[in-house]
Amino acid sequence: MRHSRDHSHLSWTDAVFLYLEREGMPLHIAGVSLLQGTVSREDCMRLVQSKLPLLPRYRQRVVAPLFNIGLPRWEFDPDFDVRNHVWEVTLKRGTDAEFKAVAGEILGQLMDRQRPLWDITLVRGLKDDRTGFITRVHHCLADGMAGVGLMNVVLDANPSVPSFSKKPPRFRVPSRRDPLTSLLDSWVSSYANVSEQVLQGLSDGLYIAESIAASGQILPMDQLTKLLPELAAPTDPLHFNVTCRGPQKIAWAKIPLADIKAIKDAQGCSVNDVALTLVASTIRLYASLHGDRIRGRLLRIMVPVNRRSNADRGELGNFLSIIPVTIPLDIRNPRKLLAAVHERTEFLKSAHVAELVSLVSALPGILPLPLQALAGPIASQLPIAPFNLVCTNVPGPQFPLYLMGHKLLTWYPYVPIGGEMAVNCAILSYNGMMYFGFTGDARVAPDLARLETFLKLSTKELREAAAIHLPWRQRARPEVMATVAMAVPSVARSALKPRRTMVAKEGLRLVA
Repeated sequence: MRHSRDHSHLSWTDAVFLYLEREGMPLHIAGVSLLQGTVSREDCMRLVQSKLPLLPRYRQRVVAPLFNIGLPRWEFDPDFDVRNHVWEVTLKRGTDAEFKAVAGEILGQLMDRQRPLWDITLVRGLKDDRTGFITRVHHCLADGMAGVGLMNVVLDANPSVPSFSKKPPRFRVPSRRDPLTSLLDSWVSSYANVSEQVLQGLSDGLYIAESIAASGQILPMDQLTKLLPELAAPTDPLHFNVTCRGPQKIAWAKIPLADIKAIKDAQGCSVNDVALTLVASTIRLYASLHGDRIRGRLLRIMVPVNRRSNADRGELGNFLSIIPVTIPLDIRNPRKLLAAVHERTEFLKSAHVAELVSLVSALPGILPLPLQALAGPIASQLPIAPFNLVCTNVPGPQFPLYLMGHKLLTWYPYVPIGGEMAVNCAILSYNGMMYFGFTGDARVAPDLARLETFLKLSTKELREAAAIHLPWRQRARPEVMATVAMAVPSVARSALKPRRTMVAKEGLRLVA
């Protein structure tokens, strides 16, 4: 159970994203979408202006206390102007490749901390009468779940065009506090932060004990013996586990959500298990392409876990913990790989690892806040790779959304890269599709687009291995295999060879 939050200050978790951010490593979440038709900047600004009374935090900027004594504070921007937050750019050629390049450039830039930390960019000139729609929100303001909730506020489920008042809603900016009051408030917030972290730690510890006692479950010894060493082992860096410097590239792909759910139902696992399996298989092919050793290697993925309670459902900010999912990278059989992922995620849930991580991660919050602010930019550049990559999966609405009557056609999520994780992945489901967004450092992963091909191939292999909608195994389309053949050298191509199949009385089984 969480304690009540001070809404005038950032929480310690929110402030960490400010402390860690540096040039070349922006820490915002984002979405890159396509809208049907042409959307004018003026209409978009009028729409956003009409929604701002529902989103007062979007008029507020972050103000750091003197000498970083205390947590940063939310204060209304006295010079707020929606024109500083809604932009437009025009493409020269209008291709999807140019759109990706422009989106990567926008997402790789830091936001101006003198203003509220969000913006929208409309991209014009796309072929087939479409408008690009890029939204950015700083991670100190919202996590993935809150970001989806905000999109649901700005966009409409009804295709009808909303009407607006001719005059924008009036808003009176509260007067700023005097410097002495602000300084005293900083001292109080610093003390309250330490107390909150201690109380949160005690609460999490009690929750873990109560959950274990209530479940009455004892983890099997053979499972503990097998999986605990994996968790304790140091992360084995891949070629892209180097310090991020920027600029950034993005790549994306989409898969029908029905395919994911069909695999999930056939194999008795979760949607998240299927998504992690596809990401692990994609990374295996990409690592092989670059000559990384695969045999005997473990891939460690940082998976954010939503810890919102019902009371926190409408809150902004971050309510997250993480679980370290460690997956053997050398399992080529898709069904065996999915079974390995499912076994590990179930183990992590049973062991309450997310709660334990939350408990441990609260400890740095008791350090003096000036020290935290000073250490953040340094820590973000240390040669430490606790994970190979981040993979976040956020459920979105399974019905179409509209902006001024224009249908939201696609919704590719963005997760920042940072530290020594120069390739990361974000997943979001929307309107019957699962969208995968890959972010990479352009110096380290100039061929990031190959992840799109590898993800599609991994999906086909897993779908066929699970015998989903296919009475008999079919080979990949010639154009797909030709693309893969060009992308993957001989050292990795053996991982792509179709497996022989045998039919037994019990159905389809694979022979490695």
